[in-house]
Amino acid sequence: MTRRLVDVGEVTLCVESFGDPARPTLLLVSGAAASMDWWDVELCTRLAEGGDGRHVVRYDHRDTGESTTGEPGAPSYGGWQLGDDCGGLIEALDVGPVDLVGVSMGGGIAQMIALRHPALVAGLTLIATTAVGGVDADLPGPSPRLSATFESPPADPDWADAASYADWVVAGARTYAGTIPVDEPRVRDIAATIHARSHDPAAANNHWLVVGSDDDDGEPLDVRRITAPTLVMHGSEDPLFPPAHGRALADAIPGATWLELPGMGHEVPPPDTWDLVVPALLRHTADR
Repeated sequence: MTRRLVDVGEVTLCVESFGDPARPTLLLVSGAAASMDWWDVELCTRLAEGGDGRHVVRYDHRDTGESTTGEPGAPSYGGWQLGDDCGGLIEALDVGPVDLVGVSMGGGIAQMIALRHPALVAGLTLIATTAVGGVDADLPGPSPRLSATFESPPADPDWADAASYADWVVAGARTYAGTIPVDEPRVRDIAATIHARSHDPAAANNHWLVVGSDDDDGEPLDVRRITAPTLVMHGSEDPLFPPAHGRALADAIPGATWLELPGMGHEVPPPDTWDLVVPALLRHTADR
C-alpha cells in the first residue's frame, strides 16, 4: 500500500495504490462528499491479490481527505471539474487506459470520462448510480424516508470534534442503507480515519453545492454511445436511485452486464456483498 500526493492541474490529489503497478489498473472513484476511505483497505487488497493480480488505486476528491481543500461553503469549481480531476489523474499517473469503478457521483464521473475521453478507459464498473444522459425512462425518485430527510436535513456536527463527526456519519450511513445492517463499529472507524486525515471535513459538503450544476458546455452526454465494456452493480434496496435506475443504465449501454446486490442500499459495497462483488469485478477486468 503506497500513498502519495499527485499534482493534477490546479489541485493536488492524495492517491493510494495497492498491488503491482505492472498489472491492469482499477481506479476507484468515490461519491459526492466522500474521501477514498470508504473503499475499504480489505476490499482493495482482495481486488489487488485476486485472479492474476490488479493494480488498485483509490484517491481523495478535491475538498476531501488530504487533497487540496478550499473554504467550506465556497467551492471555486463546478460539478464537472471533479470529473476533469479524475481524467487528469489518469494522465498524471500514466497508467491508462484504466478500469474505472465509480459509485454514485463517481459512477457519473466514470460515464463522462468514457464518453469524452474513451482512450483513457479500458472498462467501466458503475455502482449505485444513474445515467448521465440518454435514458428517457420515467424512473422512480428517492424513497419516502430519504425524501423526508432531504426536506428536514440533520444538523451539522461539531466539525472539530471527532466523536460528533462520527455520530453524524453513522446517522448518514443508516439513512442510505438497505436491509443489510449498518456495521456501526466499522463506520465509526472509517469516520475516525476521515476526520484525522482531512484538512477540513466540513469542506466535503462543497460537493453538494456543485453536483448537478450545468457548467459543462460540451456535447450532451448519452450513455448509449459508451463503447467500453461495462458492468452495472446496483443494490436491491437503494433508497436514492431505486434499482430501476441501474437496470435502465445497463439496458442503455451496449453489451453491459447487470448485477443486483441483494439488500444493499446507496453505498460503496459493504463487506456482506464482497463475495459477489470481488469475483464479478475480477471477471469483468480480466484479460485487458
